[in-house]
Amino acid sequence: MTTNIYSTDLPDATHDSYGSNFSNEGVIHYQPGTHPVEKSNMPIHGDLYEHLSQLDALDVDELVRLLADGADETVKSQPLTLGGFFEGLAQLATMGVVEVTDIVESMHREIMLRPIGRFNENHLKNWHGGVTGRVYGLVRHVMLLVGNNLSSGLRLYKNVATQTSSQPLPVSLKKLVNVFNGVMGDHLVNNNNSLAIPMALYDKEGIPQREELSGRIIILCHGLCLSYLSWHPQQYNSLGQAISRSQPEATVLYLDYNTGRRISRSGRKLSKLLQDLVDNNPNISQIDLVGHSMGGLVARSALFYAKQDRLDWMKRVGNLITLGSPHHGAVLERIGFLVQDIISKVPFASSLAHLGDMRSAGIIDLRHGSIRDADWQSLEGRNVVPQDFRHPARLPSGIKTYFVASALIETHYDSKVTNLLGDSLVSVASALGEDDGEHNLFVPEGHKAIFYGVNHMGLIHSRRVREQVVAWLLDNGKSDYASRDRIHSYPCSLGLVAEES
Repeated sequence: MTTNIYSTDLPDATHDSYGSNFSNEGVIHYQPGTHPVEKSNMPIHGDLYEHLSQLDALDVDELVRLLADGADETVKSQPLTLGGFFEGLAQLATMGVVEVTDIVESMHREIMLRPIGRFNENHLKNWHGGVTGRVYGLVRHVMLLVGNNLSSGLRLYKNVATQTSSQPLPVSLKKLVNVFNGVMGDHLVNNNNSLAIPMALYDKEGIPQREELSGRIIILCHGLCLSYLSWHPQQYNSLGQAISRSQPEATVLYLDYNTGRRISRSGRKLSKLLQDLVDNNPNISQIDLVGHSMGGLVARSALFYAKQDRLDWMKRVGNLITLGSPHHGAVLERIGFLVQDIISKVPFASSLAHLGDMRSAGIIDLRHGSIRDADWQSLEGRNVVPQDFRHPARLPSGIKTYFVASALIETHYDSKVTNLLGDSLVSVASALGEDDGEHNLFVPEGHKAIFYGVNHMGLIHSRRVREQVVAWLLDNGKSDYASRDRIHSYPCSLGLVAEES
């Protein structure tokens, strides 16, 4: 027996230095004005060698150090300003050029060496000392030099024109920054880029939380490439506003964080943030966590590390609700990894696989829904352990947990295809925490709900989902949902289900 609801309301382990591929090892240094090879013997590369010899006479590293002198060594904890946006964008553009240079050089090297049987370790080492390798190295050094120069100039501009650089970032640019963080957020952190979003809590007005808090606190955690603004906190029909209307004595807060970082790092950060919140506001009586997509995994990770570290804030958590969270991985990331693996084995195209390494560690963690450091910490490079070797992360006892999944189809149809397709990004089983053996999260059937005709992003705005979340929070564990059947919710009209609001 199932419960059917019909609705009539439709509405960081990255490369820290991009110049690391350029090595002076084995390179012959020439004095300016001299040339060890007769120009007639090198008709093509003679002028190039002369320019390279002049480059060797310059201390590029020293120039870069002087230009970057006075730069902040840590990512700012304050909200991003307009000046900081342009500073970070300048550095980001340079990073992109260097990344592309690495990929082009890798392809060039493979095309030149593989056909003659020299695509091996010895010849790859000698590549950097040759003319072609030094040209690519020159491009990297120049771009890094220019990039640091631009960043330093903008940093000076910020210090002088305070009234301009202190302007808040417009919402449209904030959305762009969210995408940057989702795609390459760990790169931004490792390169001390001002575009890296610091973790913080905001109120519905978009103001960082600093006021004294008491009573019940409900925190909404956004998903990949999104921000606290994705919940539309000031709109009347948003989830946050609906919660506030149903429970006016409760305080709704919105988490903002860098979705490109490792999920476990964000989980640890959130755990510390909530402990500080409780320490500074001892009158907080209850904390509820509601997470969409990756936000649900970050909330689970925070609970996992709070339990491991025996932090006090976890004792006040009453409810955990996740909306379309890939507890056992997202299909899209698995497909992306498979394609990258196939490309890496194709001669002359394997260098394109490096493009996949540019995606953030947060996206890589979505492959199997990894929320623990142990799933990636012992590995080299940017990866996670295979699915069968994941470390279990069970839900803490004493917390009421509710999982929401959605399916693109409008009516109940139990098939493997429906389950796999899910909401277009996350399968139904993954969103409901269902898996074999030790990875099954064992949430009671009555604490699970499937919403048909709703896509992944629609989970944030769907009226049916909103009403169910409000009902669970309002009930606050008083009813025995565990003894009930799984909830199946269908749209009344099938014509507008994809854009339900």
